[in-house]
Amino acid sequence: MTGFIERHPAWALILLIAVAVMLWLILAVWPPGLEEAIGRKRVFLNAVFNGITLGSLYFLVASGFTLIFGLMRNVNLAHGSLYLFGGYIGYAISTWTGSWVLGFIIAFIGVALVGVVLQIVVFRRMEGEDLRQTMVTIGLSIVFADLMLWVFGGDFYQIQTPSWLVGPIELPLVTAVKSSGEAVYLRYPMVRLVIFAAAVVIGIAMWLALNRTRVGMMVRAGVDDRDMLAATGVPIQLVFVVVFALGAGLAGIAGVVGGTFQSLSPGEDTRFLLASLVVVIVGGMGSIPGAALGAVIIGLAEQLGSVYIPTYAIVVTFLIMVLVLALRPQGLLARR
Repeated sequence: MTGFIERHPAWALILLIAVAVMLWLILAVWPPGLEEAIGRKRVFLNAVFNGITLGSLYFLVASGFTLIFGLMRNVNLAHGSLYLFGGYIGYAISTWTGSWVLGFIIAFIGVALVGVVLQIVVFRRMEGEDLRQTMVTIGLSIVFADLMLWVFGGDFYQIQTPSWLVGPIELPLVTAVKSSGEAVYLRYPMVRLVIFAAAVVIGIAMWLALNRTRVGMMVRAGVDDRDMLAATGVPIQLVFVVVFALGAGLAGIAGVVGGTFQSLSPGEDTRFLLASLVVVIVGGMGSIPGAALGAVIIGLAEQLGSVYIPTYAIVVTFLIMVLVLALRPQGLLARR
């Protein structure tokens, strides 16, 4: 990021001004003229928080994708199928047992095991063959999609939010001021805030694991020079299986999250695969902080765009990707 500021001071200044304006819009009491121009502040704040929490969901999917694609150089275009499969597992377990948390655990374990099978059976035989990996995983994604359609049908499913997370919570953000002078504060669903907090904890834990532990050092060394690492006696294939399982398991967890505050249906696998690709391109391959930044940017762009320019909301997302590719092709926070 420091290098970006040094090379592009004008763009850095524009970004700083944009952040300052966004903070003012969130924290300040809007004058009447501003509300007449762009609408009520409550709508804006809901769109911002929806964008941030949607970004946390995108981060959970994209962080697994960046582990597999960005760090291990495995092109897994069946990653969206892992997301949807995890969501269906979470729905089945939570419906059967009544436990939302158990749905997360079983989804993580089940999808991680699928990831182990994919790594051993598919990717280990095609190391360094990007085109073959692409074609095979596209085929697998089609097979997985048809199997899930056969088992679960074409209906929409939503995972029941646990009772202790139902309802809104009042946040210290003023949305309006009554004629009496009393402030009206924003109320936002607690489940979304809890999921956002969990995504932050997972992101920090992943960054620490990759950058401050021996296992993370072995993973990064294995990507850069796996032959040299193997010569030191490290079981490199076992390390890669564990990393692939972790990336797949994160997609499974994301599926349960998506099924909780959105819904599960055929086609969601493709949607979240594309979202993961855009997030990784914007944030930078192999970078956990980059995945977080890219996910928040894309989430905010989608939600603010759907509120203020609904016809062109999807265009905004891809316009951001094009701008990043033009100005910083390696991504905003690419791993060096």
